[in-house]
Amino acid sequence: MSTTGEPIRLLYIDDDRGLSRLVEKELGRHGYVVTCAPDGDAGLDVLAERAADFDVVALDHYMPGREGLDVLPDIIALNDPPPVVYVTGAQEGRIAVAALRAGAADYVIKDVSEDFTALLRNALEDALNRRRLHRAHEEAQEQVRLARDRAEAMLREVNHRVGNSLQLVSSFMSLQQRHLSDEGARAALKEAQARIEAVAHVHRRLYTSGDMATVAMDEYLDGLIQELAKSVGPDDGSPSLVLQAEPMVVSTDQAVSLGVVVTELVTNAVKYAYAPGQGGEIRVILKPGENGRALLTVEDDGPGMGDGAVKGTGLGGKIISAMASGLRSAVEIDHGHKGVRARLAFDL
Repeated sequence: MSTTGEPIRLLYIDDDRGLSRLVEKELGRHGYVVTCAPDGDAGLDVLAERAADFDVVALDHYMPGREGLDVLPDIIALNDPPPVVYVTGAQEGRIAVAALRAGAADYVIKDVSEDFTALLRNALEDALNRRRLHRAHEEAQEQVRLARDRAEAMLREVNHRVGNSLQLVSSFMSLQQRHLSDEGARAALKEAQARIEAVAHVHRRLYTSGDMATVAMDEYLDGLIQELAKSVGPDDGSPSLVLQAEPMVVSTDQAVSLGVVVTELVTNAVKYAYAPGQGGEIRVILKPGENGRALLTVEDDGPGMGDGAVKGTGLGGKIISAMASGLRSAVEIDHGHKGVRARLAFDL
C-alpha cells in the first residue's frame, strides 16, 4: 500500500502467465491494483493509451518477440513514464546493470518463491518513493526559481523607479539653474546634478540588465562619459573626454562609488586642467591590475596641481575620499605626471 493510502497501480509485463497470476494475487493482498500484459509490445500499447493510469511498471527480461532491454527505452521515451523495475534471472547481473543504465529504477531477481513477490513489492515501493522525492525536489526547485524571478522583477522595477526619481530630481535642478543669476550657485547645482546622474546611470543599467548584482563597468563608464561630455559642451575649445576601458564586471555598490569618483575627477579636470578655450584631453582609463585588483585612472595634460592647495570648497575631495573608502582604497596622485594623474586601485 502506498504512503498516501491510495492503492498502487502496477503494470506487470511478463509472458509467464503463472507468475503474472501469482504477482496479481500476492500484491493484490497488499492493496495493489495489478494489470498484466503478456509481452513488451502489449505493455507498450497499454502505456501509450493510458500511462497516467499506472504508478509503476515491472518489466521482465526474457519475452517472445522483443526482450525487456529492447522495450525499456521505448517506455522511458514516453511522456512522463512511470518508474520501471526490471525483472531478471538470478545469474544475470550484467543484464540488471544494463537495465539500470538504460533507465530502470531498480531490478529484482526472478523466481517462483514468495520471496520474489516480497522483494518485488519492496523494489516497487522504493522506486515510487524515490519518484515522489524527485518530483518534490523538482517542485521545490521550481518554487525557488519562481520566487527568484519575482524578486528579480521587483528589483528591476525598483531600479527603474529609483532611476526615474533621480532623473526627475536632476531635471528639477536643471530648471532651478535657469532661474539663478548667481554663477556660484549655478555651478554648485550643476556639480550636484552630475553626481546624481552618476548614480542614476547605474540604476538605468540595472533596469535593462539581466543581472541585478553586477555591472559591466566598461559599458557603464562609456555611458557616463557620454553624459559628462554633454555637460562639458560641444565647443571647439572645450576639453575632450577619452575613455580607455577594458571589459570588467564589478558589484553594484562598486559601480556607484566608481561612477561618483570618475564624475568628481573629470569635473575637477574640466574646471582646472585647461584655460578657457585651450582644449586638451581628459582621459579615463580602466584596466586590470595585479593580485586580483583593478586600476582606475583619470588624467590630464594640464599644468598640474601647482602649490597643491585645495581649489574650490573642498567638497569634491571629501566625496572622493568617502567613495574611495567604501572601496577600501584611496585616490593617489602621481606627481611624476606632467598634469594631474589620479589613480584608484580596488579589489574586483
